[in-house]
Amino acid sequence: MSNQFKECISQFNKTCDIIKAFEDKNGSRGIINKELEILKNPKRTIQFSIPVLMDDGSLKVFDGYRVQYNDIRGPFKGGLRYHPKVNLDEVKALAFWMTIKCAVADIPFGGSKGGITVDAKKLSQPELERLTRGYVRAAAKFIGPDTDIPAPDVYTNPQIMAWFMDEYSRIKGKNEPAVVTGKPVEIGGSLGRGTATAQGGFYVFENLRKKLKIKKEKTAIAVQGFGNAGMNFAKLADEAGYKIAAVSDSKGGIYSPNGLNINDVVKHKENTGSVVDFSGAKNITNEQLLTLPVDVLVPAALEGIITEKNTGKIKAGVILELANGPTSMGAGEKLFKKGVTVVPDVLANSGGVIVSYFEWVQNIGNYYWELEKVERNLHKQINKATDLVWEYMNTYNTNMRTAAYIIAIEKLSKALKIRGV
Repeated sequence: MSNQFKECISQFNKTCDIIKAFEDKNGSRGIINKELEILKNPKRTIQFSIPVLMDDGSLKVFDGYRVQYNDIRGPFKGGLRYHPKVNLDEVKALAFWMTIKCAVADIPFGGSKGGITVDAKKLSQPELERLTRGYVRAAAKFIGPDTDIPAPDVYTNPQIMAWFMDEYSRIKGKNEPAVVTGKPVEIGGSLGRGTATAQGGFYVFENLRKKLKIKKEKTAIAVQGFGNAGMNFAKLADEAGYKIAAVSDSKGGIYSPNGLNINDVVKHKENTGSVVDFSGAKNITNEQLLTLPVDVLVPAALEGIITEKNTGKIKAGVILELANGPTSMGAGEKLFKKGVTVVPDVLANSGGVIVSYFEWVQNIGNYYWELEKVERNLHKQINKATDLVWEYMNTYNTNMRTAAYIIAIEKLSKALKIRGV
């Protein structure tokens, strides 16, 4: 068992120990049962080669993965990422987190994840399309609207989901919009899906701000990662009256203690390809952004950026995890002891999968919702999850991540026991 997935199982085991100790002290609630051993390993791990004819006539073979972790509560659900560092250990960890996330959000899906080891920025549009269609052909017999439903993730987007749906539909000989979510609206995508991760994260933050009695006008926020989730969160927070003091992307970051004009930053990035060198702001590194004197830190890039080595330098009192797995287990424990509120990824970024569920429901029923209905239902669903995590946090006297895991384990345990697996 390698590092990233090993940490997932360590968190799982730790949570089970906390539940058991609570049960022993307060009388058994019957959460822990032998069936939970099933959750320590994925149900299915698929690895395949994807040959792609490149624009120059050469042939390259890419490694593709799909890990289907658990489907006890419904079809597998999880994103598809294109990144040079994608590997089986990472995909297993992400599939595990999706299983937990769907249970915390209380939607009837299990967890899965997929990926291709590739630097998508170096591929042309036609090469990306051929790569995507090749992945679909390799994975077709393992996926489907009632089996496993992919979605966009790191360096994948609605266009890639459109190619994915088209290739799968071609293989099946009929239109299959429900095979993926995060599609363009023109071919069955849901209104509000593109901004759902950020919108859900903002709803969670607003809910917790009231619980923590944080004053909006005095709150400075730093966002690491200015992609879809980070940029849209910054926009929402800026429009709501918060001060966005810093943002960053893969090339670096910018900082202005008086606050940034986010709409101007977006235009600057569109024109130059990065937020770096924005007029009136100081250039900083991604590592420096983590240690700025701000109230809220929003990691919205890749996993593993907050470690035991840099927790001592973090000054933010709240960390809202829009990225998957940005905080290591050891770092999380240190931050909890410091009094920092870490809002875990399995809650904070669940808006994406919640609206993916709404999209899937619309595809299955062939009946589409207005944006207002999507946002209203997202607000209701994610606030309900946030309130429950807060309640469990206080009941078990623990941090928000462990509270979320307890909720997920309770739901998964009941499903496993009732189904008699």
